[in-house]
Amino acid sequence: MALLEIQQVSRRFGDFVAVDAVSLSIEAGEFFTLLGPSGCGKTTLLRMIAGFDQPDGGRILLDGKDMAGVPPEDRNVHTVFQSYALFPHMTVAQNIAFPLRMNGVSAEQIAARVHEALDDVSLLGMEKRYPSELSGGQRQRVAVARALVNRPRLLLLDEPLAALDAKLKERMQLELITLQKEVGVTFIYVTHDQEEALALSHRIAVMNHGRVEQLDEPATIYSFPKNRFVADFIGECNLMDCSVTAAVEGRLTLDVADLGTVMASGADGAVAGAKGTLALRPEKVSIGRELAGADCVNRFSGKVFDYLYTGDVTLYIVEVEGGSRVEVMLPNNAIGRSSKFFEPGDAVQIGWRDDAASFLRD
Repeated sequence: MALLEIQQVSRRFGDFVAVDAVSLSIEAGEFFTLLGPSGCGKTTLLRMIAGFDQPDGGRILLDGKDMAGVPPEDRNVHTVFQSYALFPHMTVAQNIAFPLRMNGVSAEQIAARVHEALDDVSLLGMEKRYPSELSGGQRQRVAVARALVNRPRLLLLDEPLAALDAKLKERMQLELITLQKEVGVTFIYVTHDQEEALALSHRIAVMNHGRVEQLDEPATIYSFPKNRFVADFIGECNLMDCSVTAAVEGRLTLDVADLGTVMASGADGAVAGAKGTLALRPEKVSIGRELAGADCVNRFSGKVFDYLYTGDVTLYIVEVEGGSRVEVMLPNNAIGRSSKFFEPGDAVQIGWRDDAASFLRD
């Protein structure tokens, strides 16, 4: 039996449907992420799990028990908010001890459990500091320690890293992964940051307009998106309108607008005449003055229209002879200027394997 089961849960605010008949299950020990753009319903769903909001329909079961009518304080679920919500007049130890004092735990037990919680988040020795004396990452760890001190069945995290700079966010992501493994508590994490979700999660539910578009492991969602929204929302992706001209044993021949004939892997049940989208990740496209070898079944000539240098990679925009523009990503792994560095106007060939792109039905 799953630790948490969400069965056909809906929530409306007037005529607006924030969560639309969502069903999913989360296993004990998972790092599970709700991912989606602002307004997709992920935070509303998290609030219903926490008990801060009530569903208009459906059921939420924790360890098989229906949570309907159970107040937040009785759910054995704790939440870490983006603001961390630490008490500025309390020390680190006092902040962490607060929920224990509210539950009438003895002073001796509080001291032991606060020490254990501080050890869990690597903050031993900072017991007497105040929140204003801590870095953003340290405040985040205090908030997590306070949430974990009662050993909840679920820890809910609502965009806890959103306010951190890029370097600190990356470091805190690694710390969260380690912490979740060490304490063994199930994490349900809400974010709009695709890279963060891919880095942290065992499984991801991609949400849009109150519904779950795809639920799967990060690598599967990235490599095999189920529809155009998921392909576009997760990472960089070339998305081109197309139609199927032939379908043989899972391999499709596509007519791609402003590009031409392309071989690709297909969605289940795709047949000739079906319309949809060609999805192609930029890092799966090769580029060169001339491409050699038989790997690139799909091969087109064009010119570099522009490029974007980001340090570790360069993203090229190539305009092919048909008029379509295709993004190509190359790692900058050579010392100095790479021999494969192209300038706008350079004539190039691009190509990719037939299994590098996929057809997404409308």
